[in-house]
Amino acid sequence: MKVRTRMSAIIGTLGLVGSLALATASADEPAAPELAAPVVLTEVAQARNPTAGTAGPGATVWVAERAGTVRVLNDDGLGDPVLDISDETTTDGERGLLGLAFDKEFAHLYISYTDLAGTSTVDEFAVEDGAVQEDTRRTVLTQEQPESNHNGGDIKFGPDGYLYVALGDGGGGGDPDGNGQKLDTLLGKLLRIDPQGGDPYAIPEDNPFADDPNAKGEIWAYGLRNPWRFSFDAGSGDLLIGDVGQSDWEEIDWAPASSKGGENYGWSQMEGTHPFRGGTEPANHVPPIHEYDRNGLGCSVTGGYVYRGDAIADLAGQYVYSDYCDGTLRSLEIENGEVTGERDLGVNGGEVVSFAQDADGELYVLAIGGTVSRLDPA
Repeated sequence: MKVRTRMSAIIGTLGLVGSLALATASADEPAAPELAAPVVLTEVAQARNPTAGTAGPGATVWVAERAGTVRVLNDDGLGDPVLDISDETTTDGERGLLGLAFDKEFAHLYISYTDLAGTSTVDEFAVEDGAVQEDTRRTVLTQEQPESNHNGGDIKFGPDGYLYVALGDGGGGGDPDGNGQKLDTLLGKLLRIDPQGGDPYAIPEDNPFADDPNAKGEIWAYGLRNPWRFSFDAGSGDLLIGDVGQSDWEEIDWAPASSKGGENYGWSQMEGTHPFRGGTEPANHVPPIHEYDRNGLGCSVTGGYVYRGDAIADLAGQYVYSDYCDGTLRSLEIENGEVTGERDLGVNGGEVVSFAQDADGELYVLAIGGTVSRLDPA
């Protein structure tokens, strides 16, 4: 590897599953935080390198597999693929099928993947009676990627009904082109678009840079390195982003539901709250609400969700996340954008690369090795 880019290790070297976690073990590992809630992980399915999941029509959970298939979770596990684009994507580096999302009415499915040339692509399909209508497929957004890592790839609909798209800084290590701080590129950004409002999409008029001729109007937030997983709190509407660090620090960023966008999370001038390679903190830097170094805690943050289910009362309102190289599930208590408590949930999901939230607010944990687990009360 050119530099130690965590997501390259995560997805680019699938044969080393488990070895990375062993390599990060440390005799100086800090004491575990207080246990937040008695929980267990219940395996509900085995998938082929699952990368993302989302609530689907009919109270289902849909799971994306890295090579290009989408399958639906049922009582017997995962069914046969309901969508297969495996001949249109590549799993080189950190590429593949990386995200999926439904609009509020479950009338359209959106997938985020890298095509055979490595270009980040978001496609749309109409959905009728829970079935994907493949003949309605259209491409909504594309972004060329200079390298095979730091693709981002997560997509979510926000409470406002717009589609948010996370893109990494273009890779290569250290953001060699400075994309994180540039406003004339979509790389290193969280985007906000209206996929039904134009051809191929519309830029919402209240986007922070919609009227700036020197910036991309799609940008909602910037200064991100590799926002591998982000989510909206189903209770408050707040935004949380797990941004994978470069050399020393993993970070979780936050914005309130009332945000008008435009947050600068600092990369590549900053890594977490720390200047990166002599960088100067931007005047408008929005520091993470939580960061951790790799002294036994992992090497690649996997952002999760604020728990809004009913099964685990003691976990209500806490943000659940993990780290690929460590696998421990942890939670944060957050009040008004400040972390007031950090907890170790006492369970390990393995090489955790994603979480999924079902219609009832219950959480599922996806490990790249194949295990799909539900977070249950002990």
